[in-house]
Amino acid sequence: MPYTNLLVTDADGIRTITINRPDQLNALNRATIDELDRALTEADADKSVRVLIITGSGAKAFVAGADIKEFAHFSIEEGRALSADGQKKLFNHVENMSKPVIAAVNGFALGGGLELAMSCHFRVASDNAKLGLPEVGLGVIPGYGGTQRLARLVGKGKAMEMIFLGGAGMIKAEEALQWGVVNHVVPQDQLMTKCNELASAIAKNSPTALGAAIRAVNAGYEPGVNGMQREIEEFGKCFGTADFKEGTSAFMEKRKANFTGA
Repeated sequence: MPYTNLLVTDADGIRTITINRPDQLNALNRATIDELDRALTEADADKSVRVLIITGSGAKAFVAGADIKEFAHFSIEEGRALSADGQKKLFNHVENMSKPVIAAVNGFALGGGLELAMSCHFRVASDNAKLGLPEVGLGVIPGYGGTQRLARLVGKGKAMEMIFLGGAGMIKAEEALQWGVVNHVVPQDQLMTKCNELASAIAKNSPTALGAAIRAVNAGYEPGVNGMQREIEEFGKCFGTADFKEGTSAFMEKRKANFTGA
Protein backbone atom coordinates (compact mmCIF):
# COMPACT_ATOMS: atom_id res chain seq x y z
CA MET A 1 0.00 0.00 0.00
CA PRO A 2 1.51 3.38 -0.99
CA TYR A 3 2.08 6.15 1.54
CA THR A 4 0.28 9.49 1.42
CA ASN A 5 2.49 11.41 3.84
CA LEU A 6 5.84 9.63 3.54
CA LEU A 7 8.57 9.08 0.99
CA VAL A 8 10.57 5.87 1.43
CA THR A 9 13.83 5.21 -0.40
CA ASP A 10 16.51 2.51 -0.16
CA ALA A 11 20.21 2.55 -0.99
CA ASP A 12 22.93 0.13 0.11
CA GLY A 13 21.09 -1.16 3.16
CA ILE A 14 20.01 2.30 4.29
CA ARG A 15 16.31 3.15 4.28
CA THR A 16 15.38 6.83 4.41
CA ILE A 17 11.89 7.71 5.59
CA THR A 18 10.95 11.29 4.77
CA ILE A 19 7.88 12.90 6.32
CA ASN A 20 6.39 14.64 3.32
CA ARG A 21 3.97 17.36 4.42
CA PRO A 22 6.02 20.47 3.58
CA ASP A 23 3.00 22.77 3.38
CA GLN A 24 2.27 21.91 7.04
CA LEU A 25 5.98 21.98 7.97
CA ASN A 26 5.72 18.18 8.26
CA ALA A 27 3.46 18.43 11.31
CA LEU A 28 2.50 15.06 12.77
CA ASN A 29 -1.18 14.24 12.37
CA ARG A 30 -2.70 10.89 13.25
CA ALA A 31 -2.60 9.67 9.65
CA THR A 32 1.14 10.36 9.45
CA ILE A 33 1.77 8.62 12.76
CA ASP A 34 -0.14 5.57 11.47
CA GLU A 35 1.93 5.56 8.28
CA LEU A 36 5.19 5.87 10.23
CA ASP A 37 4.12 2.94 12.41
CA ARG A 38 3.61 0.84 9.27
CA ALA A 39 6.86 2.01 7.68
CA LEU A 40 8.85 1.15 10.81
CA THR A 41 7.27 -2.30 11.06
CA GLU A 42 8.10 -3.00 7.42
CA ALA A 43 11.68 -1.77 7.86
CA ASP A 44 12.23 -3.90 10.94
CA ALA A 45 11.05 -7.01 9.08
CA ASP A 46 13.15 -6.35 5.95
CA LYS A 47 16.55 -8.03 6.32
CA SER A 48 18.02 -5.91 3.52
CA VAL A 49 17.55 -2.80 5.69
CA ARG A 50 20.45 -2.30 8.08
CA VAL A 51 20.00 1.35 9.20
CA LEU A 52 17.17 3.88 9.03
CA ILE A 53 17.27 7.64 8.59
CA ILE A 54 14.18 9.70 9.46
CA THR A 55 13.93 13.23 8.11
CA GLY A 56 11.46 15.85 6.91
CA SER A 57 10.89 17.22 3.42
CA GLY A 58 11.76 20.76 2.41
CA ALA A 59 14.33 23.16 3.81
CA LYS A 60 12.30 24.64 6.67
CA ALA A 61 11.41 21.85 9.06
CA PHE A 62 12.17 18.35 10.25
CA VAL A 63 8.81 18.30 12.02
CA ALA A 64 7.38 21.55 13.35
CA GLY A 65 5.12 19.86 15.89
CA ALA A 66 1.82 18.06 16.06
CA ASP A 67 -1.24 19.00 14.04
CA ILE A 68 -2.98 21.10 16.71
CA LYS A 69 -6.29 21.40 14.91
CA GLU A 70 -6.78 17.64 15.32
CA PHE A 71 -6.95 17.77 19.12
CA ALA A 72 -7.90 21.34 20.05
CA HIS A 73 -11.31 20.23 21.34
CA PHE A 74 -10.33 16.91 22.93
CA SER A 75 -11.57 15.81 26.36
CA ILE A 76 -9.31 14.55 29.15
CA GLU A 77 -9.81 10.94 28.11
CA GLU A 78 -9.24 11.74 24.45
CA GLY A 79 -6.04 13.57 25.35
CA ARG A 80 -4.82 10.60 27.36
CA ALA A 81 -5.58 8.25 24.50
CA LEU A 82 -3.83 10.54 22.00
CA SER A 83 -0.63 10.45 24.05
CA ALA A 84 -0.73 6.72 24.73
CA ASP A 85 -1.53 5.81 21.13
CA GLY A 86 1.17 8.08 19.71
CA GLN A 87 3.81 6.79 22.10
CA LYS A 88 3.01 3.18 21.28
CA LYS A 89 2.76 3.56 17.50
CA LEU A 90 5.63 5.93 16.85
CA PHE A 91 7.88 7.23 19.61
CA ASN A 92 8.40 4.03 21.60
CA HIS A 93 8.35 2.10 18.34
CA VAL A 94 11.32 4.11 17.04
CA GLU A 95 13.24 3.82 20.30
CA ASN A 96 12.80 0.04 20.42
CA MET A 97 13.60 -0.69 16.79
CA SER A 98 16.06 -3.55 16.37
CA LYS A 99 17.95 -1.46 13.78
CA PRO A 100 19.72 1.86 14.40
CA VAL A 101 17.60 4.91 13.59
CA ILE A 102 19.24 8.28 12.86
CA ALA A 103 17.27 11.54 12.91
CA ALA A 104 18.35 13.98 10.18
CA VAL A 105 17.08 17.22 11.74
CA ASN A 106 16.74 19.94 9.12
CA GLY A 107 15.25 23.24 10.28
CA PHE A 108 12.60 23.31 12.99
CA ALA A 109 12.16 20.35 15.35
CA LEU A 110 9.48 21.54 17.73
CA GLY A 111 7.08 19.75 20.05
CA GLY A 112 6.33 16.36 18.57
CA GLY A 113 9.16 16.94 16.10
CA LEU A 114 11.78 17.19 18.83
CA GLU A 115 10.11 14.27 20.60
CA LEU A 116 10.44 12.19 17.42
CA ALA A 117 14.09 13.18 17.01
CA MET A 118 14.81 12.29 20.65
CA SER A 119 13.21 8.87 20.22
CA CYS A 120 15.70 8.08 17.44
CA HIS A 121 18.94 6.46 18.57
CA PHE A 122 20.92 9.58 17.76
CA ARG A 123 20.57 12.88 15.92
CA VAL A 124 22.41 14.92 13.28
CA ALA A 125 21.27 18.53 12.87
CA SER A 126 21.65 21.10 10.12
CA ASP A 127 23.26 24.35 11.20
CA ASN A 128 19.94 26.19 10.81
CA ALA A 129 18.07 23.76 13.08
CA LYS A 130 16.02 25.07 15.99
CA LEU A 131 14.75 22.72 18.66
CA GLY A 132 12.24 23.17 21.45
CA LEU A 133 9.15 22.04 23.32
CA PRO A 134 6.66 24.94 23.15
CA GLU A 135 3.65 23.02 24.50
CA VAL A 136 3.14 24.97 27.75
CA GLY A 137 2.29 28.01 25.63
CA LEU A 138 -0.76 26.06 24.46
CA GLY A 139 -1.79 25.06 27.97
CA VAL A 140 -0.50 21.50 27.67
CA ILE A 141 2.77 19.61 28.23
CA PRO A 142 4.87 17.44 25.91
CA GLY A 143 2.92 14.19 25.61
CA TYR A 144 5.02 12.03 23.33
CA GLY A 145 7.85 11.29 25.74
CA GLY A 146 9.41 14.76 25.74
CA THR A 147 9.44 15.27 29.50
CA GLN A 148 11.33 11.99 29.94
CA ARG A 149 13.72 11.82 26.99
CA LEU A 150 14.83 15.45 27.18
CA ALA A 151 15.73 15.08 30.86
CA ARG A 152 17.74 11.95 30.06
CA LEU A 153 19.70 13.82 27.40
CA VAL A 154 20.36 17.16 29.11
CA GLY A 155 19.61 16.60 32.80
CA LYS A 156 16.62 17.60 34.90
CA GLY A 157 17.46 21.29 35.34
CA LYS A 158 18.02 22.13 31.68
CA ALA A 159 14.99 20.07 30.65
CA MET A 160 12.82 21.94 33.13
CA GLU A 161 14.11 25.27 31.82
CA MET A 162 13.42 24.41 28.18
CA ILE A 163 9.95 23.03 28.92
CA PHE A 164 8.98 25.90 31.26
CA LEU A 165 10.08 28.57 28.76
CA GLY A 166 8.04 27.00 25.98
CA GLY A 167 8.65 28.79 22.70
CA ALA A 168 11.17 31.09 24.37
CA GLY A 169 13.21 28.03 25.35
CA MET A 170 13.91 27.04 21.77
CA ILE A 171 17.62 26.40 21.20
CA LYS A 172 19.78 26.61 18.07
CA ALA A 173 21.79 23.75 16.64
CA GLU A 174 25.11 24.65 18.28
CA GLU A 175 23.54 24.89 21.73
CA ALA A 176 21.77 21.59 21.12
CA LEU A 177 25.17 20.08 20.35
CA GLN A 178 26.66 21.61 23.50
CA TRP A 179 23.89 20.11 25.64
CA GLY A 180 23.98 16.70 23.99
CA VAL A 181 20.56 16.92 22.34
CA VAL A 182 22.23 16.26 18.98
CA ASN A 183 25.43 14.38 18.14
CA HIS A 184 26.60 16.39 15.14
CA VAL A 185 25.89 19.75 13.48
CA VAL A 186 26.69 20.21 9.80
CA PRO A 187 25.87 22.75 7.07
CA GLN A 188 22.34 22.21 5.79
CA ASP A 189 23.48 21.08 2.34
CA GLN A 190 25.65 18.39 3.95
CA LEU A 191 23.04 16.97 6.34
CA MET A 192 22.00 13.91 4.37
CA THR A 193 25.59 13.26 3.25
CA LYS A 194 26.71 13.14 6.89
CA CYS A 195 23.80 10.92 7.90
CA ASN A 196 24.47 8.53 5.04
CA GLU A 197 28.19 8.39 5.91
CA LEU A 198 27.35 7.45 9.49
CA ALA A 199 24.68 4.96 8.37
CA SER A 200 27.09 3.32 5.90
CA ALA A 201 29.70 2.85 8.60
CA ILE A 202 27.11 1.38 10.98
CA ALA A 203 25.68 -0.91 8.28
CA LYS A 204 29.02 -2.72 7.97
CA ASN A 205 28.60 -4.13 11.47
CA SER A 206 26.64 -7.12 12.69
CA PRO A 207 22.85 -6.58 12.62
CA THR A 208 22.38 -9.02 15.49
CA ALA A 209 24.98 -7.21 17.60
CA LEU A 210 23.48 -3.81 16.79
CA GLY A 211 20.04 -5.00 17.88
CA ALA A 212 21.50 -6.44 21.09
CA ALA A 213 23.28 -3.16 21.81
CA ILE A 214 20.05 -1.19 21.35
CA ARG A 215 18.22 -3.47 23.78
CA ALA A 216 21.03 -3.32 26.33
CA VAL A 217 21.36 0.47 26.28
CA ASN A 218 17.58 0.99 26.41
CA ALA A 219 17.30 -1.38 29.39
CA GLY A 220 19.21 1.10 31.54
CA TYR A 221 16.31 3.54 31.16
CA GLU A 222 13.47 1.09 31.80
CA PRO A 223 11.95 1.29 35.30
CA GLY A 224 12.60 -1.83 37.31
CA VAL A 225 15.05 -3.30 34.79
CA ASN A 226 18.66 -4.06 35.67
CA GLY A 227 20.60 -2.72 32.71
CA MET A 228 23.82 -4.50 33.69
CA GLN A 229 22.01 -7.83 33.86
CA ARG A 230 20.40 -7.19 30.47
CA GLU A 231 23.85 -6.48 29.07
CA ILE A 232 25.10 -9.81 30.39
CA GLU A 233 22.14 -11.61 28.80
CA GLU A 234 22.50 -9.87 25.43
CA PHE A 235 26.27 -10.41 25.45
CA GLY A 236 25.77 -14.12 26.03
CA LYS A 237 23.16 -14.44 23.29
CA CYS A 238 25.60 -13.00 20.78
CA PHE A 239 27.77 -16.10 21.17
CA GLY A 240 24.99 -18.21 19.65
CA THR A 241 24.72 -16.19 16.44
CA ALA A 242 26.16 -16.82 13.01
CA ASP A 243 27.29 -13.19 13.00
CA PHE A 244 29.55 -13.85 16.01
CA LYS A 245 31.12 -16.85 14.30
CA GLU A 246 31.62 -14.81 11.11
CA GLY A 247 32.97 -11.77 12.94
CA THR A 248 35.52 -13.67 14.98
CA SER A 249 36.56 -15.82 12.02
CA ALA A 250 37.01 -12.76 9.82
CA PHE A 251 39.12 -11.09 12.50
CA MET A 252 41.43 -14.08 12.87
CA GLU A 253 41.65 -14.57 9.11
CA LYS A 254 42.36 -10.85 8.60
CA ARG A 255 39.48 -10.28 6.20
CA LYS A 256 36.30 -8.21 6.15
CA ALA A 257 33.32 -9.85 7.80
CA ASN A 258 30.24 -10.68 5.75
CA PHE A 259 27.42 -10.36 8.26
CA THR A 260 24.02 -11.82 7.44
CA GLY A 261 22.10 -10.84 10.56
CA ALA A 262 21.68 -14.46 11.63
